[in-house]
Amino acid sequence: MGSLLFIVALLAIAWLAVIGPHLRDQRPDWHWYLTRYPRTALRVVTTWRKVAHLNDLTVSHKPNRLLLGDLAVKGEPLRTKAPRCSFPRPTPNGLSLRVRLHAGQTPAPFLAAADALAHAWRMHAVRVVSPERGTVLITATASDPLAHPDRPTGEVSASLLSAVVGALETGGTWVMDLRRVPHWLIVGATRSGKSTLIARVITELAPQPVALVGIDCKGGMELGLFEQRLSALATCRREAVAVLGALVADMQDRMRTCRAAGARSIWDLPEKERPVPVVVVVDELAELYLTNGSKEQRAEAEQCSTYLLRLAQLGAALGLHLLVAGQRVGSDLGPGVTALRAQLSGRICHRVNDPATAEMALGDLNKDAVAVAQSITEAEQGVAVTTGELGSWMRGRSQLTTPAQAQVTAAEYAGLAPRLPGVVRALEGLEGGGRA
Repeated sequence: MGSLLFIVALLAIAWLAVIGPHLRDQRPDWHWYLTRYPRTALRVVTTWRKVAHLNDLTVSHKPNRLLLGDLAVKGEPLRTKAPRCSFPRPTPNGLSLRVRLHAGQTPAPFLAAADALAHAWRMHAVRVVSPERGTVLITATASDPLAHPDRPTGEVSASLLSAVVGALETGGTWVMDLRRVPHWLIVGATRSGKSTLIARVITELAPQPVALVGIDCKGGMELGLFEQRLSALATCRREAVAVLGALVADMQDRMRTCRAAGARSIWDLPEKERPVPVVVVVDELAELYLTNGSKEQRAEAEQCSTYLLRLAQLGAALGLHLLVAGQRVGSDLGPGVTALRAQLSGRICHRVNDPATAEMALGDLNKDAVAVAQSITEAEQGVAVTTGELGSWMRGRSQLTTPAQAQVTAAEYAGLAPRLPGVVRALEGLEGGGRA
């Protein structure tokens, strides 16, 4: 029996030696499950009491105050009790465990002990959150998944209006689902990764039956790469006013269609009667709001502000979605920006040049996320803090899409670009009257 176990152990070691490198490169999640997770889980279980004691995560069995006459004597407890934790549950790139707090404990000491836990368990990072009262969820990652955002991190079912844009720090796949979160705000400094993220989103949406409308007032330098796949592209503010006005008119037509059919959204309509979803991508929002003070430019900026706000307020149920990007999106740009920002429930913040920008993007959702966004360095291009469900947040990194890949994608799916008659007529009317 002993010799049989010895032979089985040798075969297992040989198998891991041969298959291990392949799994590590091609399927890092399987490599983690088969090799590192068992050792790490055992380490967590065996060291939990000691680690909790060293980091002041325990409570004493008896009160540490003793009355001697008229004096209250306080001492260090000799016997402590660690909070109960669940068995570590594996994740694609780490593990997670729930800790049940003792009466009087708060999550603050666990947050402060995150680095100590990472070192004790030999993990890349540890994150602590409190999903419910009296409970702390500890999530540990074995390696940095943001270093390779293009590696597969699990199977994701393809669905309409969803885009796989990269990897999350949890080891999962970063998915932007416009059916779940209809409008997104993307902020970040120059060369922080905004354009990379936008290019990745358009690349993922290009094969889908979706109309893509671009507004790029930098002369179309960014979104012009996808012009063949776009249903319309506005390259100046005057064109943007025409495009947005036509989309608002189309939105009103969709309202009438839904009302006539007794539907609360276009998704309640029969598939044959359902209008095509439209995704409006705005690159550098500030160019739509900044003016030289002239009456004409102020009027154009106000029109853009009004149209964008109406699309954000009413467009979700009617299949009209916004992706708004900018280096800074705040009230200093002009009236209406704050109201627009409040309607963009999806938030993504890359590296920023000032704390106020991170505060504007994430401050009204989660204060902890603001500090994390400010810690992103110039070397971490594409890394961002993104919002999740129920007010949660996490770090993610978008997959790189080169200009050559963008042009190939646009050419390959050019035939799928739906025609938006109202938008086309609005742009043709500008051409007839002369462009600014």
